[in-house]
Amino acid sequence: MERRFKVVPEWDSEEEVYVAAVPALPGCSSYGSTREEALEGIQEAIGVTLEGLKATGQPLPKGDVDVSIAEVVLPA
Repeated sequence: MERRFKVVPEWDSEEEVYVAAVPALPGCSSYGSTREEALEGIQEAIGVTLEGLKATGQPLPKGDVDVSIAEVVLPA
């Protein structure tokens, strides 16, 4: 069964790496020196996470999380 998950890539300035996280799968993340490396790694991390959930009898997520973007304008 094909599943799709939202991935959030962010720059971690403290560690100086890109971190990709999956909100629907808490704890599922990957990192890389480039955004592309982090996004490539997250595909494997998602597969490993889903296999682990299945192997331990835990429920797989029924769907992805809803993600919205908020824009904030600061006063000048």
